[in-house]
Amino acid sequence: MTTLETVKKNPLVRTFIEKGNEHLGVMGFTDHGYLHLSLVSRLSREIMLKLGYDERLAELAGIAGYMHDLGNVINRNGHSQSGALIAQEILRRMGMDISEVAIICAAIGNHDEGSGHSVNQVAAALILADKSHVHRNRVRNLDVATFDIHDRVNYAAEYSILNIDDDNRIITMELAIDTSICPVMEYFEIFLSRMLMCRRAANFLNCEFELVINGAKLL
Repeated sequence: MTTLETVKKNPLVRTFIEKGNEHLGVMGFTDHGYLHLSLVSRLSREIMLKLGYDERLAELAGIAGYMHDLGNVINRNGHSQSGALIAQEILRRMGMDISEVAIICAAIGNHDEGSGHSVNQVAAALILADKSHVHRNRVRNLDVATFDIHDRVNYAAEYSILNIDDDNRIITMELAIDTSICPVMEYFEIFLSRMLMCRRAANFLNCEFELVINGAKLL
């Protein structure tokens, strides 16, 4: 049976992650390497388990979370779709059941806010996990004077937490932002579409979505 651990050991997966993240670094993007992928993988799995889904579906969410940015090895544009195709080929070679491959590929192919939708539970969990990872440890550019808006928003984020209240079916993203680095309005300038996508993902999982920034409930 294909598991998250066997996927992590796959040389194609490792190489594509490393090269894709390297390419994004050249273009000035924030980190999309092992730190990001491991967190998204863990959180995707945790969301599924806390909301009562079975262990295997949670494992599929963890795999989708770990593989969701593979398409960056080809190009940032359309990376969700190209990543889904790459994941399909790798997982089929690993002998994964075709129905499970379909679930994972649909999730990966739908995680980008430009064209994605919560087409299944794994996709919804991946969207929530991926969009909630905002933190200064993702910023590669150390020259504050040359920060673009993405650098500022991520660097200003002192912490971001996704809380799952399974009893009341409420998913809350809680952020602490240093407003001396980035005003809250600037966060919304680039993240509003992602937060609305998170709300739709939470609704797909029969949950409400809340956004709390610096102690104030904004969504």
